[in-house]
Amino acid sequence: MIKRTDFPADFVWGVATSSYQIEGATTEDGRSPSIWDTFSAAPGKVLDGSSGAVACDHYHRWESDLDLIRDLGVGAYRFSISWPRVLPEGSGRVEPRGLDFYERLVDGMLERGLDPWLTLYHWDLPQVLQDAGGWPNRDTSYAFAELAEAVSARLGDRVTHWATLNEPWCSAYLGYEDGEHAPGLSDRRQHLQASHNLLLAHGLAMPLMRRNAPSAKHGIVLNLNPAYPASESESDARAAERFDGFFNRWYLDPLFKGRYPADAWEGYGEYVPRVEDGDLETIAAPLDYLGVNYYSRTVAADAPNAPWPSIGGVPFEAERTAMGWEVYPEALTELLVRLKRDYTELPIYVTENGAAYPDRLVDGEVADHDRLAYVRSHIEALKSAAQRGAPAHGYFAWSLMDNFEWAHGYTKRFGLVHVDYHTQKRTLKRSAKWYRKFLLAED
Repeated sequence: MIKRTDFPADFVWGVATSSYQIEGATTEDGRSPSIWDTFSAAPGKVLDGSSGAVACDHYHRWESDLDLIRDLGVGAYRFSISWPRVLPEGSGRVEPRGLDFYERLVDGMLERGLDPWLTLYHWDLPQVLQDAGGWPNRDTSYAFAELAEAVSARLGDRVTHWATLNEPWCSAYLGYEDGEHAPGLSDRRQHLQASHNLLLAHGLAMPLMRRNAPSAKHGIVLNLNPAYPASESESDARAAERFDGFFNRWYLDPLFKGRYPADAWEGYGEYVPRVEDGDLETIAAPLDYLGVNYYSRTVAADAPNAPWPSIGGVPFEAERTAMGWEVYPEALTELLVRLKRDYTELPIYVTENGAAYPDRLVDGEVADHDRLAYVRSHIEALKSAAQRGAPAHGYFAWSLMDNFEWAHGYTKRFGLVHVDYHTQKRTLKRSAKWYRKFLLAED
C-alpha cells in the first residue's frame, strides 16, 4: 500500500484548477470577454451549450474554497490567472480590480499555509487579441510579456512557483488546427505559427518574472503523451516516433535543445512556422523546473494515406475513463525516466493528473472508486519513477473540484470534490477522502 512516507518530506502535494473553468464572474470588475466566452456562445461548440459564465463561482467563494483545499492536507495550490481580468484590452491598461482579486487569493493561500503555484496562461486569451490574429500573430507574444510583467510585479514577493503556459500544444493544435477548442479554427499553418509564438511568449516572459520574483522558481507546464507502437512492425514504430515529434518533442526540443526536432520540421514541410533570428535562444531560457501534465498514452499505428504525422486510431480493449482515455499509469513512470535521460535533470512536478468518471451523488456520497484507483495507481507510478532516478518532486491532482470542462461543458467531472452547479454545494468524493487520509497519514 502506497504511503506518504514513501516520498521525501519536501515532496510537494497539491491540487490544481484553472481560471475560466472555476471562476465565473465573466463580466464583473472590468473583465473583458475571452476566446472561451466567444466560443461557448457559438451554437454547437460546447456539448451541453454551457459556458464558464458562472462555473463554480470561485470568484465569490474563494475563501471557502481555500479552506477546503487546506483541509485536504495538501501543501500547494496550482491556479491560473485570467488574462482578460488583468489586461482587458489584452495589453496596455492594467485593471486594478483584477490584480486585487489575485492578491487576495494569494494572501489567502499564505494565511492557510498553502504555497501558491501560479500559471499565467491557461487558455483564456482576451478576445480582443484573437480579433487581432490571436496566437498566430507575433504581437500576442509581446502582449503576454506585458501580462507576465503586470502579475509578477504585483505578486512576485509572495508566489513561490511560476509557470508561463499550461499545455501550449492544446492552445495551438486544438485551437487552431483541430478546432475542438477556442477559437475553433482549422488551419495547420496557423496552428504551427501559434505553437512557435506561444513558446516565444514563454521565453519573453521568463526574464521579467525572474526580475520581479527573484527568489521564486520559474517554469512551464507541458502535457506529454508517450507513444507506443500498436505492433512490432517497423511502420508502427515509425508512427509512434512521428507522434512523439508532433506531440512531445515539438515543445521539449526548443525548450531544452534550442531547436525544433528535424523529423517534425521536415514532416510539416511548407507549414513550418516563421522563426526570426534569436527566437530559439529566447525560447531556451533556463528553467528552474518542468511541469508535466499526464493523463494517458497513445498507441500509434501507421496511416500512410493521412497527412503527417500519419497516425491511425487503434481500437483495443482497455480500461478507460469517461473521456475514453486509457488508464495506463506505467507510461507516467517511463515518461519521467525518459525526460531525465533525454532532456533534463531539473525537478519535475506532475502538475496535473486525474480522470473523469460518471459520478453519482447518492445520499450525500460520491463513491468514485475508479477515480480513487486511478489517482493511487499514478502516485505509485510516480514512486516507481523516483526509484529509477527520475527527478520527481511533486504531484498535483486534477482537479480540485468538478468544473467547466471546455468543449464538454459540464458533462464531464474530473473533481476530487463534487460540485452541485445549481446550489454550488461542494461534497468531498471518496477519492478526496482517500487523498486527505493519504496526505495526513491517517490510519
